[in-house]
Parts: sequence; structure tokens; C-alpha cells
Amino acid sequence: MGQLFQCAMGHPGSGHLHSWEAPGPGPDHHHGDCTGLQRNLPRAIFISIPLVTFVYVFANVAYVTAMSPQELLASNAVAVTFGEKLLGVMAWIMPISVALSTFGGVNGSLFTSSRLFFAGAREGHLPSVLAMIHVKRCTPIPALLFTCISTLLMLVTSDIYTLINYVGFINYLFYGVTIAGQIVLRWKKPDIPRPIKINLLFPIVYLLFWAFLLVFSLWSEPVVCGIGLAIMLTGVPVYFLGIYWQHKPKCFNDFIELLTLVSQKLCVVVYPEEERSSGTEEMGEGVEEQRQPICQHTPTKEKDAVEQPQA
Repeated sequence: MGQLFQCAMGHPGSGHLHSWEAPGPGPDHHHGDCTGLQRNLPRAIFISIPLVTFVYVFANVAYVTAMSPQELLASNAVAVTFGEKLLGVMAWIMPISVALSTFGGVNGSLFTSSRLFFAGAREGHLPSVLAMIHVKRCTPIPALLFTCISTLLMLVTSDIYTLINYVGFINYLFYGVTIAGQIVLRWKKPDIPRPIKINLLFPIVYLLFWAFLLVFSLWSEPVVCGIGLAIMLTGVPVYFLGIYWQHKPKCFNDFIELLTLVSQKLCVVVYPEEERSSGTEEMGEGVEEQRQPICQHTPTKEKDAVEQPQA
């Protein structure tokens, strides 16, 4: 499943990955390739969504059938109360099952969230060190470490429920923006390669429900949604500093290059080399513009120390 997430979120890029001062292309590593994408990704979606829906619906049916409304309202953990009422001495199965489900959710989040930073760095929107992979295991270690650090920073808050509301609103907002972006690309760039193509009716229906729930959230929780939007807008100055500002001073470029070199040595990571295909070359100028380096590269002697020989 991790490989499936990588290929779904990855992007067929060029052999040279650069952003926020890349110290040069790395050895011959290929990353993010997934065989049978047109078959495997739709299959995963069509199997997982009905299965999860079935389990959730019938779990709630079991709760409502076995427990009274008063018990449901008074319970802090409905599943645990359900187990204590029906399973007797085997009630310990429910909290263990919940814990295992939580670990599974965390595992999936680690795959997806770290690959978001990884894919952003590949497109030139984040420091290029986040686009590097381990020389042997081909895992994006810098992106995983960045995900870990950012998660620990978010856990500084004492109110975990407020944090869940903030993160949930921001995630849901970007889900809709992403789907809308797919519709815009289908209209403005109808000829770019698309490994998987679906009818526009599905994203349009999704956006209708998304807009209704978004407006309802803004109306019912305006303060929480406003703070979530403010947190999201903190990325605007980072965008102007890292991407929009092209002519950065040499000291800034040197610092980013030094940070990249140190990170490479500590994590034993290099740049993956992507294979160009005819479909990639047809993607046009829009993608190439996104991959412009955020700052101009200054060659250093230390660069040769981290480059590996071509396979």
C-alpha cells in the first residue's frame, strides 16, 4: 500500500531535482514507480471504500441495537462500553482492536503525509533535501523526519480536540481545492498524459457535497475555521521567501547548500534519478516552470563527496 501511495502521489519528473539550493544530481536511483497503476489504484479504491463503509455502518447498527440512547450518550468510548456489555470477560478485545486500528491509521498517515513533502520538494516547492531517498532502502528519510518534527510541534497544544478541529478543517479544505484543480486541469490542459481518467461527474458531485459541508462548518464553528485559515495562511510568507523571491543573496544560498549537504551525510540520502518517457516530455512548459530552482546553485568542492558513481 505504501508503494501505491507513492506512485499515486508521485510525479514523473526530470533527472535533476532542485529546490532551495540543490547540491547537484545524485546517483542512479529510481523511486516512485508503480507497476499496473491503471489497474491497481482503481481496484484499491473500489475495494476499500465499500468495505470500510460496510464495516462502519454495521458497527453503528450493532451499537444502536445493543445499547440504549442513554447509554450511548453517557459513554466516553462507545466501543468499549459495547464490549463490556456483550463480551463479558472478553471485553478486553475491544480496546486492543481500537489500538490496532489506531496504529494502522498512523501507518497510513506516515506514508501519505511524508510523501506530500517528498512530492512538494520534487516540484521545487520545498527544500530539495526533502526529495532525497536512502541509498539502499529508497525511503524518503528527510521527509519522514520533517513529518515527525512538525507533528511534535503540533502536539505542544494542550487541547487535542481543538487541534483535531483545526487540522480536520484545513485538510478538508484542501481536499476540495485539489479536486477543483483536477477539473481546471481537465479544462485548460486536456491533452496532458493521465494514467487514470474518470468521468467529470464524480468530482463535480464530490464538490457539491464538499461545498455544503464547508459552508455548514463555517457557519457552525466560525472561530475554529477562522483560526484554521490563519494557520494555513502562514505558508504565504514561506512561499514568497522560498519560491517567488528568485534573486536571493549568496549567504542564503550557501546556508541552504550547507544544510542540504549535512542532511545528506547524516541520513545517507541522495537524489533519485527519474526515467524520462515520451509522456513526460509532453507535459509542457507549465510543469517545467514549477521545477525552476528556488535559488541559483553555487558549485562547491564538497558536492563531489556526496555524489555516488553512476550504476
